[in-house]
Amino acid sequence: MKQNLGIRRRLAPLLDNDRRKIQLAYSLLFTLPGSPIIYYGDEIGMGDNIWLDDRNGVRTAMQWEPGINAGFSQANAETLFSPIIADPVFSPERVNVTSQRAVPDSLWHTIRHMMAVRKQYREFSRGDFEWMDLQNPSIAAFQRTYQGESVIALHNLSDTHQKVSIEIKKPANSLTDLLTDKQLNRGELNLAPYEFLWLR
Repeated sequence: MKQNLGIRRRLAPLLDNDRRKIQLAYSLLFTLPGSPIIYYGDEIGMGDNIWLDDRNGVRTAMQWEPGINAGFSQANAETLFSPIIADPVFSPERVNVTSQRAVPDSLWHTIRHMMAVRKQYREFSRGDFEWMDLQNPSIAAFQRTYQGESVIALHNLSDTHQKVSIEIKKPANSLTDLLTDKQLNRGELNLAPYEFLWLR
C-alpha cells in the first residue's frame, strides 16, 4: 500500500503478521531479478501507525529494544517525530531487534540467512532468468542460471499443500535446498502452504 510516491504500510501488517507469508515475500524479493531493498524495521516484522497522516505511519522509531522509546531515543516520548507503535501485536515489547537476535529462528535471523545464501550463489544476482511452467497456477517457479550453474526457486503462493514435479536437465539423483542443506529426491515435491525452496 502506498500514498503519493511512498510506502504507507509495513510488510507485516499487510500480510496479517503471518510469518509464513512474510518469509515467502522475502524469498521472492531475494530470488527474482533486481536489487532487493528492505524498508527499515521490516526485517523484524515491525508494524505501523496507520492512523497517522500521509506516510508518517511507517516513519516510527526503529524498535531496537523493549525499553523506553524502543531504545531509539532517551528524549520525552512527546518530542519524537512519530509516536512509538502502541498496537500490542507490534509493540516494542513484542517486536524488537534485541529479542530477535537472541532467538535463533527469529525473523531477523531467517532474513540474514537468506541474504547470506543469496550472496553465496551468484546466479541470484547475475544469472539469466527463466520462468518454469509446472502446470500448477499456485506455484511460482523459475530458474536462475550463471556460468553453467543453476538454481531453481519454487514458491507455493497458496494456503494449501501443493505437489509439483520438476524436470532437471543435468543428471542428478537429488536436489539440495540451499536454505536448509536438505537433500530432496528428484521427481514429485510436496510444498506446504506458503513454503518455498531454493534448489540446486
